[in-house]
Amino acid sequence: MTSKFTRRDESREIASPTGSTLTCKSWLTEAPFRMIQNNLHPDVAENPKSLVVYGGIGRAARNWECYDQILESLKQLEDDETLLVQSGKPVGVFQTHENAPRVLIANSNLVPKWATWEHFNELDRKDLMMYGQMTAGSWIYIGTQGIVQGTYETFAEAGRQHYGAGAETASPDNWKGRWILTAGLGGMGGAQPLAATFAGAVSLNIECQQTSIDFRLRTGYVDMQAKDLDDAYELIKKHTAAGDAVSIALLGNAAEILPEMVKRAKAGEIKPDLVTDQTSAHDLVNGYLPIGWTVEEWKAAQEDPSKFEKVAKDAARSCAIHVEAMLEFQKMGVPATDYGNNIRQVAFDEGIKDAFNFPGFVPAYVRPLFCQGKGPFRWVALSGDPEDIYKTDQKIKELFPENKHVHNWLDMANDRIKFQGLPARICWLGLGERDKAGLAFNEMVKSGELKGPIVIGRDHLDTGSVASPNRETESMQDGSDAVSDWALLNGMLNVAGGATWVSLHHGGGVGMGYSQHSGMVIVADGTDEAAKRLARVLVNDCGSGVMRHADAGYELAIKTAKEYGLKLPMIK
Repeated sequence: MTSKFTRRDESREIASPTGSTLTCKSWLTEAPFRMIQNNLHPDVAENPKSLVVYGGIGRAARNWECYDQILESLKQLEDDETLLVQSGKPVGVFQTHENAPRVLIANSNLVPKWATWEHFNELDRKDLMMYGQMTAGSWIYIGTQGIVQGTYETFAEAGRQHYGAGAETASPDNWKGRWILTAGLGGMGGAQPLAATFAGAVSLNIECQQTSIDFRLRTGYVDMQAKDLDDAYELIKKHTAAGDAVSIALLGNAAEILPEMVKRAKAGEIKPDLVTDQTSAHDLVNGYLPIGWTVEEWKAAQEDPSKFEKVAKDAARSCAIHVEAMLEFQKMGVPATDYGNNIRQVAFDEGIKDAFNFPGFVPAYVRPLFCQGKGPFRWVALSGDPEDIYKTDQKIKELFPENKHVHNWLDMANDRIKFQGLPARICWLGLGERDKAGLAFNEMVKSGELKGPIVIGRDHLDTGSVASPNRETESMQDGSDAVSDWALLNGMLNVAGGATWVSLHHGGGVGMGYSQHSGMVIVADGTDEAAKRLARVLVNDCGSGVMRHADAGYELAIKTAKEYGLKLPMIK
């Protein structure tokens, strides 16, 4: 049995409505109506005509028939009703109440024994499921900007740890004259070159598809493209010697190029100062080009289920070679980190028993932020007017005048990040900050300072919303890496608090069987009722992350919980 529905429609050109005219019955339903369309804007989505937003096959809806019905259902939804969406398919509308979420979403969830790519692909072919990734199927993807700051925070902290000479705070000077080696310029990986530039480094970014390089050049995420590997070395030497912070793209297969770079390094060529990777290795059929395959052959195989096993097998072998090269760099003294695409697990399964000798980025560089409830807070201007984002940027600076790190981030983002689709901003804020920002935005809408409501959300990669033993919850202090109760509690708490839509997903970032996570989105529409919901949700959401880390024994999380008066019965 194969899908009888439409997965690809060449005629579709999707863009969110803008302005103050409602298509739906309230802003609480207009917001998801606009955001699912924004996810599929051609400047936002990787493959919008196939409903694919990012991350291999992360979709906004299961098929075009389901997409159309989601929009129609949102148009008709009343203020005391909730739309249920099962893996991209609208399946029911039920009466709830005005403070309940308007949409509840469950994506890609499988009973653990059946939580494999093989079983998922079978269901996907039968049109019984879709892969929601993290923010693709939960309708809060804002383009590559959504991960830029997290990647920047990672690179900045790596620079402080490895090259900061004991400094307590990160500085671009730590990366001056140094370079980062990585691969992947897709929806997530495309953040790496700009994040490295923000951190002060030169970066070499390997990508197997010229179209992806062209997109990053056009949107300003990549500064230049090398003609070949020899040219790349010359560019790296030139710009590191000058102390520049620039990004360089190189067309090719990382599994072929990294071993060659290891060989040259052993012969005396320059070595990187950090090596990582953000190819879509979590999806071996759709996300990683095997050695010896052309892009055209690879794309054709993705449309032929009889070839899935072959392409996945060859891709897995290639991932193993890629990881072996990263391990070789590590043996030369180069810091190496997994950036959350499960490539180490793939290599381990292929027999590379020391694949986990280099850490993931969260335990290595990010966990202290999670302990403070900090993570990828984001907001979107439903008006479509960029001025609404610039005004909210300024409001963040006014609210937190002492947080120069955030001020610096906002200045860099304003200078270098081009909006994709609806104007949006990412800004890592924590407990005691997100609620202040949300309430301030709501007042700006109420007063008319902003031209329309603000949608507030976050990545599922956040302080308390994900269980992912090879990424966000790797090497937890108490060994609770695989406990997914916390992500489910986070989702239920956001429903109880009155978020506008809430999602529960499986497999985002690292693939089937390796993660569970929840998402939330809440609308600041300028009403007093919204203010009450914002005050609850934006404390509870990141507060549950502090709770999760305090329960695991992290002293910084326990300190944070006590400072903000969280009621944690077992924490004394």
